[in-house]
Amino acid sequence: MPNVSNIVKTIQDIMRKDAGTYGDAQRLEQLGWMFFLKIFDDREKETELLRDNYKSPLPRHLRWSAWASDDEGITGDALLDFVNNTLLPKLKSLTGGADKIAGLIRMTFEDANNYMKNGTLMRQVINKINGIDFNASDDRHMFGDIYEKLLKDLQSAGNAGEFYTPRAVTQFIVEQVNPRLGETVLDPACGTGGFLTCTIEHLRKQAKTETDEHTIQECFTGIEKKHLPHVLCMTNLLLHGIDVPSNVRHDNTLARPLRDWSPKERVDVIVTNPPFGGMEEDGIESNYPAEFRTRETADLFLVLLMKILKPGGRAGLVLPDGTLFGEGVKTRIKEALLADCNLHTIVRLPNGVFNPYTGIRTNLLFFTKGQPTTEVWYYEHPYPPGAKSYNKGKPIRIEEFEAEREWWGKPNKAGAYTKRKENEQAWCVSIDQIKAGNYNLDLKNPHNPDTGPGDVDHLLPEYEKLLAQIAETRAALKQELHHALTATAGTNE
Repeated sequence: MPNVSNIVKTIQDIMRKDAGTYGDAQRLEQLGWMFFLKIFDDREKETELLRDNYKSPLPRHLRWSAWASDDEGITGDALLDFVNNTLLPKLKSLTGGADKIAGLIRMTFEDANNYMKNGTLMRQVINKINGIDFNASDDRHMFGDIYEKLLKDLQSAGNAGEFYTPRAVTQFIVEQVNPRLGETVLDPACGTGGFLTCTIEHLRKQAKTETDEHTIQECFTGIEKKHLPHVLCMTNLLLHGIDVPSNVRHDNTLARPLRDWSPKERVDVIVTNPPFGGMEEDGIESNYPAEFRTRETADLFLVLLMKILKPGGRAGLVLPDGTLFGEGVKTRIKEALLADCNLHTIVRLPNGVFNPYTGIRTNLLFFTKGQPTTEVWYYEHPYPPGAKSYNKGKPIRIEEFEAEREWWGKPNKAGAYTKRKENEQAWCVSIDQIKAGNYNLDLKNPHNPDTGPGDVDHLLPEYEKLLAQIAETRAALKQELHHALTATAGTNE
């Protein structure tokens, strides 16, 4: 039996020969839907053995086993014709009435494309995919690791890097927020499903019965705006044993007015890395109350999180420095956060965690809804000994968070972390100090005073901060000028 990692490497080599797939993002999108159909087909074969009355949501001729599993099957132009003119169009318009799986497949394929232009090369790829048996646990686990690597490779595929959060960061956030069996979990910007699959693994360690497993299948929700990560997320969840990942929607979370989220939709836990540095399209901000209106994606997500957490609900998320130091709307959002939630911990990550996608400094915020913040604990995460940055070859590792884990402790009944101690990396700031600083949360480690002019890794984000502040001031002035001109025009009529 060929090694799964060799199979995937060979598939990538074959796809590079095809004139239609001219980038990593396209190759991965193509592989995404092909893997999805193969994994789904393997799962169906297993289900057919276990359930006599099983009926596939797919017409027979569209199932992977019907058109792809025979190595001597259709190839060349006939294969391209079938994929382009039968398979993809039929999957995009799949009907199944109340069948959740049919709807899921339709949603997964609504924006799917076939980029391959050479049907012979496509047959070679299909034959290689047939070498993986997703019902064999060894193959599935090996492929899971490779899939993680493929998703990571997206970091260097242009803008697609925004879809991937380093595994160590997702794992640390999930561990510290600690979802429990029976709680509802949401990632409103789920990308390729890193936080969801991490949560599933975390909950499975608590599961003891078949009922527990059923609870895990149903307890989480994800929403993803872009097609490519949505397909990859679906495939990722199938790989993690989620039978019908229909609770992951292809949608823009922020396009829904904030007031439309009902109390019934509130959740116990939110773990997420909302897109940052991006601007939402015109009009999205009008879905939010006037005092919180901004087109900065990360800020809108923070407002949304405060709304849709249940009282007592917990959140862990990644946010850029810009949200911590920003003024104007950002100040009002932080004021609301500290009044409505207990922002108990901010872990300050060093530069380069998201290299090569972005050099922006990031932070991990942890808060509980329902009690106001009285103090914020900061922990400055250091580079490992000998390292000056992270890169693709040397990413951040979960072992590096061991010091934070030991320091973390448990909250008392009032939600305060009374056992925590200040040290070279950790310090505590009272709510009075934060209010006195006009809600600036971008606070430096008092145990590590800056010396010298600073290195470029530090100065560049400082410069980016300045640019962001200038842009925000310019936007505010423009808005005031527009209001003044509108008012003048009104009095002249």
